[in-house]
Amino acid sequence: MQWPILVVTIVLGLTSVILALMVLLHKSRGGGMSDLFGGGMSTSLGGTSIAERNLDRITIIVGAIWFVSILALLALYRFLA
Repeated sequence: MQWPILVVTIVLGLTSVILALMVLLHKSRGGGMSDLFGGGMSTSLGGTSIAERNLDRITIIVGAIWFVSILALLALYRFLA
């Protein structure tokens, strides 16, 4: 395996885990995966709207990095492997 493919694969793995955790951190809105870890029980303990917006922004940025790393891995496998 060549080093660019290895680097992009590591970035993809890390962003996958981070993205899953970020999605689970979002405030519950009527059932979902966040209720699995007790998100539905703490309705009054939710963050402020600024914190929620920042979490949304970070999630979108991590999702964009995840998507770009998938496209980069596709291109690398196409042209290097």
